[in-house]
Amino acid sequence: MVRAAITAVSSYLPDYVLTNKELETMVETSDEWIVSRSGIRERRIMKDPDKATAFMGSECVRNLLTKRGIGAEEIDLIIMATVTPDHQFPASANIVADSIGAVNAWGFDLQAACSSFIYALETGRRFIESGQYKKVVVIGSDKMSSIVDYTARATCILFGDAAGAVLLEPDTSGHGIIDSRMYVDGSGKKYLYQKSGGSLNPASIETVTNREHFITMDGQPVFKVAVIKMADVAAEMMQRNHLTAEDVAYLVPHQANKRIIEATANRMGIGMDKVMLNIEKYANTTSATLPLCLCDWESKLKKGDNLVLTTFGAGFTWGGLYLKWAY
Repeated sequence: MVRAAITAVSSYLPDYVLTNKELETMVETSDEWIVSRSGIRERRIMKDPDKATAFMGSECVRNLLTKRGIGAEEIDLIIMATVTPDHQFPASANIVADSIGAVNAWGFDLQAACSSFIYALETGRRFIESGQYKKVVVIGSDKMSSIVDYTARATCILFGDAAGAVLLEPDTSGHGIIDSRMYVDGSGKKYLYQKSGGSLNPASIETVTNREHFITMDGQPVFKVAVIKMADVAAEMMQRNHLTAEDVAYLVPHQANKRIIEATANRMGIGMDKVMLNIEKYANTTSATLPLCLCDWESKLKKGDNLVLTTFGAGFTWGGLYLKWAY
């Protein structure tokens, strides 16, 4: 049986660190308030106005290719998970392909809010399992600072900029992605969205003046549903695959809020020592959170480790994925 296995991971982080202390000078907030409610202490920000999502993704893939020891011309497909593409079109995946010299690849962008990367990973998996593709690159990259209103106390503390990527290749030894389950509930749209900039409310003087191109969020409903859905789908992955808490090497959760992550671990019956947690230093990087975790914990992972990935995003979107680490 052919499975899609992760054979390399990489990440890109902008140099600029925006701390809670600096945010205290921008909006009415405090380091204590931010940490107690989210677990976040700092986040990275892409300050260069000439660099955005595709640049961060390209840097990621260059590092990925170096680590794997392959050339860009060997890539068959690039899937870019993002909510902040450089342009509405062309796709940022196309820009990445051109930037790195992936002359034999095709690609596309995939958008499912904070679930974008896990949706893209599931999509890339299917291309590998088809037998037609041998090397699929899945990137999660977001320049969230481009859609964050830094006068909005409730949202400006939560997000950062970053990119992460994985290489998927065929595996016949039992490693790779084993199971997944994805969900949507469009009734959640009103709680977390970007009001203008799409075809319903195109950009105009009024939409810009009214600051409608930034993230709009009603935090409490989002938090309540996220706690339930992330925990439910993680538990579902364990139940469907007859995994006990002892069987799971690590939970790899979307880094939206430390309290949501703790609730998910509790539902799975695992201790926080088995949870990949880096929200403190990166905040919520949307599409990049899961690959950033894999990069940070890569040196601790062993071949055959059972990982459960789980996420929740606007829309609502959520999903879980179970894989065996391949190297």
